[in-house]
Amino acid sequence: MDVRKHMPLALLLTPTGTHTAAWRHPDAPLNDSANFEYFRKIAESAERSFYDLLFIADSLFMSHGERGGERRYPRHPHLELEPLSLLSALSVVTKNIGLAATVSTTYSFPYATARAFASLDHLSGGRAGWNLVTSQSDLEAQNYGLDAHLQHSDRYARAAEYVEIVQQLWDSWEEDALVGDKESGIAIDSTKLHALNHKGQYYSVKGPLNVSRPPQGRPVIIQAGSSNTGQDLAARTADIVFTAQTDKKGAQLFYRSIKDRLAAHGRTPESLMVMPGVYAVVGETDAEAQAKFAQLQDLIHPEVGRELLAKLLGKEEFSNIDVDKPLPMLTDVNTSKSRLEMIQAMGADGTLTVRELYQRLAPARGHLTLVGSAERVAETLIEWRNDGAADGFMLIPGVMPQSVDDFDRLVLPILRDRGVARRAYDGKTLRERLGLPRPANSFITVHSPSATVQPEPSPHS
Repeated sequence: MDVRKHMPLALLLTPTGTHTAAWRHPDAPLNDSANFEYFRKIAESAERSFYDLLFIADSLFMSHGERGGERRYPRHPHLELEPLSLLSALSVVTKNIGLAATVSTTYSFPYATARAFASLDHLSGGRAGWNLVTSQSDLEAQNYGLDAHLQHSDRYARAAEYVEIVQQLWDSWEEDALVGDKESGIAIDSTKLHALNHKGQYYSVKGPLNVSRPPQGRPVIIQAGSSNTGQDLAARTADIVFTAQTDKKGAQLFYRSIKDRLAAHGRTPESLMVMPGVYAVVGETDAEAQAKFAQLQDLIHPEVGRELLAKLLGKEEFSNIDVDKPLPMLTDVNTSKSRLEMIQAMGADGTLTVRELYQRLAPARGHLTLVGSAERVAETLIEWRNDGAADGFMLIPGVMPQSVDDFDRLVLPILRDRGVARRAYDGKTLRERLGLPRPANSFITVHSPSATVQPEPSPHS
């Protein structure tokens, strides 16, 4: 177990909530997906509660579009502001909380991503994080000039080269490369500015970056892939891993698996944090929490439930599947491998109908779901942390703002009383607050006084 001073907490920032039927809840906001004041209030509230990180997931398509000539948009509004734009605005109205955005390595370019996150890190005073994803839907591919999504192995091969380039671009400026000597007329010490001259299998990038080295050295890198390939990439490059786990035993196996991979890359277990998602429905009593949970479950439209499975499994034909029959076995699926395995495990014995399966997935897409009193929820989180199943957690709010308000009001005081939740911010940057090491500059030799860790040899250059 990685014992830090506190249990890190991230908050998934979403317009209405993650539950498929969240927007239909009586208390859910409508038409606030592009309302900055709505997001500002959530961010400021999260900072008052001392969350470590605000996290924005992202997809590059409009969910539930036209299929078979039938318009499905009205059943489930899925509107999202571009994450980096929103977080840049939120950096002005917050001072301490981390700001992490999702950017796909499949549908973007390394130079633009490196520049965007270096800029956010400067604007926020060292609070930026990049959630690296490879995407998973043909609908995304069709918005970027392709008919179908790349195969899983191709996506991760590209991602490995991509993140290496981004890291080197962040390193292309040494800390003191900016001289600004007006008397001599020297603005930049050219010996401390580095070109990459990268020519790899997928990318050719000359460099250097046109933004100076980020305050954190490198923004915090987050990854959510739980397949073997995803774990290998995370062990080499990530600072945080978000993961979908439904039970403690499985979470412990994942925790040990990814921590055990770090040594091969010269890393310690403390250099990477495992943060499962947790969908918490909290009440003053277990009965109150169960009533809140049931209220949302009853609002799931069958059409939307089928669409949810179709999206998660990458099988558009599932949008017309019989909801009262078991899920058929799947083989030729080009989507998230870990998510596919989780869904198949849920329905492996054939006793769950499609309806029952999407009802399990609708709240949190297969993340840990806790429904109960504040004491029960708090005790479970502490138990997972103490038993080597997690370092921290990402709160997945079912419906906004109720789910976050309930957690902050009922669960956080218990976690603070138990000595595992923050009572104040410390450190200047997100890395410092999370206890993550500052990366060495890969262009500085190990003999330089400013280098603290030997750069790992590049497999692509």
